[in-house]
Amino acid sequence: MSTPASRRTFLQRSALAGSGLLLPNAEAQPAPPNDTIKTIRSLRSTHGNFLDKPLPEPALETILQASLRAANASNSQSYSIIVIKDRPLMKAVCGYQGSCVLVYCADYTRLKLSAESLGYTYDPGTMEGFVTASTNTILAAQTAVIAARSLGIDSLLTNGIHRGDMERQWKLLDLPQTHCIPIIALVLGYSTDETAHLKGRLDGPGVIHREKYHALTKAETNEITRKYDDKQLDLGLNDDWAASGHKHYLDWYFKDWMGVGRKPAAQEGQMLRRLKRSGFVESPPA
Repeated sequence: MSTPASRRTFLQRSALAGSGLLLPNAEAQPAPPNDTIKTIRSLRSTHGNFLDKPLPEPALETILQASLRAANASNSQSYSIIVIKDRPLMKAVCGYQGSCVLVYCADYTRLKLSAESLGYTYDPGTMEGFVTASTNTILAAQTAVIAARSLGIDSLLTNGIHRGDMERQWKLLDLPQTHCIPIIALVLGYSTDETAHLKGRLDGPGVIHREKYHALTKAETNEITRKYDDKQLDLGLNDDWAASGHKHYLDWYFKDWMGVGRKPAAQEGQMLRRLKRSGFVESPPA
């Protein structure tokens, strides 16, 4: 159990972090935060509480153009962004509604067509190709989140596009059947109310490794469990885990939230099936 002193220490560390004065280690002091760093430190997720208020077109265009500036392998931009403003369609696609939804897809269609127009056969149908495109896609989506926050626009990144029948995305959005798969949806808009505080983030051993990977000791692993149990750190998804009969927050997380210990599915999941249909999983040699 945490003590009042430990809580005070956390609050002091939080205040220092917010001012850019907290030392992550004994060797270096971070530079004073500029406006970009302050924007990143203020990032938060809005869960379904968006106003029915349109996004100004100039703001949306700024977010989209910022998203395109994200790093990407070989400058391939192996992704597509689908902008949705129809509220019923937003709900059907990802389960949420805001001012608009941006669906980010790992997508090689444009590259394939460009190759074919020049007489080349280009087949990105490998797992490596999928990982590369997914990385490009997520970097673009996160850059959009930062750009939106800098403009005072709230957001939610959600994998709701994968819940339920994934095949609905191809029907709702007319997606290409091969080499295109939705990775994440970004809901943009204005929150109905400000959150009281930002979610905490785990730091220290097990998260940041210096020079080489550090294997956690038992004491360090136990400390991680203690940190999740400390509600003052606000690392968890659920503050009522103890009322559910759990000794630790991570008991609730692994048992109730993640379903660890449940009988595995007898058949392959729809994600793997769709990856195969999209051509991203190599077939074994005959």
